[in-house]
Amino acid sequence: QVQLVESGGGLVQPGGSLRLSCVGSGLTFSTYTITWHRQAPGKERESVATITKTGNETVYADSVKGRFTISRDNNKNTAYLQMDDLKPDDTAVYYCNARFTWRNFWGQGTQVTVSS
Repeated sequence: QVQLVESGGGLVQPGGSLRLSCVGSGLTFSTYTITWHRQAPGKERESVATITKTGNETVYADSVKGRFTISRDNNKNTAYLQMDDLKPDDTAVYYCNARFTWRNFWGQGTQVTVSS
């Protein structure tokens, strides 16, 4: 059974930082492209950052470029999203997604709230 488990969300003040983790099990993690998505209340889910299976390529949404960093450690079956200089507009549920050919798996999400 494939599982992706996110953690690291919480309440943070504007300008603060959080690091999200996504731990995969039941899959060959190193063969999957990992994307972090987010969904804010009343809005559609959007892609935030993507990292290829080896970690040699990353892609970011314009809204987070220069503030967020995606990375992975395939030895630990874990992907990370380092989020710096957080803004209230970053408030959302953040989801980890793993894709390989037709295989597509999602985590349950972790809430990030940016508020003073």
